[in-house]
Amino acid sequence: MGWLLACQATVPEKKWTSKSNLREQPVTLTRKGTATRRRIIEGAAEEIRERGVTATLDDIRARTGTSKSQLFHYFPDGREELLLAVARHEADLVLADQQPQLSDLGSWPAWSAWRDAVLARYRGQGQCCPLNALLTQLGHTTPGAQAVVTQLVHRWQAEIADGIRRLRDAGEVPRELDVDRTAAAILAGIQGGVVMMMSTGDDTHLAAALDLGIGYLRASSAVPLRLGTAPV
Repeated sequence: MGWLLACQATVPEKKWTSKSNLREQPVTLTRKGTATRRRIIEGAAEEIRERGVTATLDDIRARTGTSKSQLFHYFPDGREELLLAVARHEADLVLADQQPQLSDLGSWPAWSAWRDAVLARYRGQGQCCPLNALLTQLGHTTPGAQAVVTQLVHRWQAEIADGIRRLRDAGEVPRELDVDRTAAAILAGIQGGVVMMMSTGDDTHLAAALDLGIGYLRASSAVPLRLGTAPV
């Protein structure tokens, strides 16, 4: 993630035609067709990670072992449709890289393990975010790009909120805690830390955001919340 700060990349000349109204889902495919389309997406993602969005059609064809006609068959709207599919793939990886810890936030040791997994993920990624590079190329304000970001934020926040609810059900945090608002704040802190890390190469801010977010949860059980806060 970390789409708020653009990676530096040269915008290549478009090799394919581009249409403004991209289909949200591809036409129905056979099992073999679905596997081929996924292979193209994963290969394109690897190519873009190595070369940036300057990766060409020939680069993707060579890596995936597909023909030009196959690329147009699975992505008839052209290069923009393929980049959007790769962006969805990269968004899925943001959450997959945090598993199984993200789905198992039912105890304090589990939250600590998730914190370490998040740090490891972004340290491994470095200062250039493939998802952000793709969204920059597509245009952050286009409906397709906005949908990718919105869905990722909702899914990520929901996972964090589920973990907080598990702590609440176990009596580790007060029932009056606003779960969704707290999850939103933790996620916002993570993204702020990621942006700082992409700017400076230093993960201090990301680590601080995670530590203080988890620390707030730990401390909340010992601090009475203001009256009027409704259980979630």
